[in-house]
Amino acid sequence: MGAGNDLAGKVRTVCGPVDPADLGPTLMHEHVICDFTPPAARAAADSAPEITLRNVWETNYNWVDCPGNRRLLDREVAVREMERMKQAGGRSVVDVSTRPMILDPSGLKEVSERADVHIVRGAGRYLEEFMAAGDLDRDVDDLTAEILSELSPDTAEDGIPAGIIGEIGCSWPWTEAERRSMAAAVAAQGESGAALTVHPGRHPDAPFEIMDFLRRAGVDLSRTIMDHVERRLFEVDDFLRLADTGCVLEFDLFGFETSYFAQARDVDASGDGARITAIRALIDAGHGDRIVVSHDICQRTRQVEFGGHGYGHVFRNVVPMMRRRDFEEDEIEAILVSTPARLLAFV
Repeated sequence: MGAGNDLAGKVRTVCGPVDPADLGPTLMHEHVICDFTPPAARAAADSAPEITLRNVWETNYNWVDCPGNRRLLDREVAVREMERMKQAGGRSVVDVSTRPMILDPSGLKEVSERADVHIVRGAGRYLEEFMAAGDLDRDVDDLTAEILSELSPDTAEDGIPAGIIGEIGCSWPWTEAERRSMAAAVAAQGESGAALTVHPGRHPDAPFEIMDFLRRAGVDLSRTIMDHVERRLFEVDDFLRLADTGCVLEFDLFGFETSYFAQARDVDASGDGARITAIRALIDAGHGDRIVVSHDICQRTRQVEFGGHGYGHVFRNVVPMMRRRDFEEDEIEAILVSTPARLLAFV
């Protein structure tokens, strides 16, 4: 069905529709305001220690186990972080926080207005780990209706609709509740004309399993983003094989410069140099129009306010590194500007 004449070709931000050309350099996977704490750990997060120079490194290193570090609810901090991003050269951000994280659409709108940046918010559900017991048995039609309601200004929370579907969460192994959630996201994409962004399970086979599911479901793969690819795949041939499916590959851990990956401790995480090397290989193989980047900041210790690199790192540090490694300006433009604009425009 698509988005209809009123929204087709436009990007829906938290402040209303804009022309894709207005987005400028765009981060496709961040968390600006949300509580990313699993529900079972939220009570402990209420009494989280203050982040100081004495504990910031350890808190960042073991961020999964540090109460309160995944709670990004301070609007004043968010405004300052977005202002820093804009000063570094960024213009737009996609906040892919989804239910049942604690969401604040009106907060995102306030931050967008005060910092003068575009923010697009997500719709759908995250991992089963985050779901309430009553959500586990919901059927596909019910979940589809919920996503479509989040995409509509008439029914969205705070009257502030989403502009992208996802990040839709998938565990490894993939659970039945998550499969129904993904089936609902596929149905909602077909009806709304929004792009779909997917969090694959933490296993090298997960992105390919999901792509098989999506291909059989008839989803528009050119408007489907596979998130966290550098945390799931580690060989150039695997990146190329995933790109050959037709999806968009998202490298979204820029700024994470430690091999220790607290969410999957048997994995040696990549650094920015390895990410750029993989992107170069994809461009050389003809996939330069299906790459996007971001930081996936979902903990306070990665924000500048608490000692981290912040949302401006890609523009401040990564783009100069790309230029030093002989990336052409049109290649960088595709990654940061034209591909995000294509994806975020409804069809």
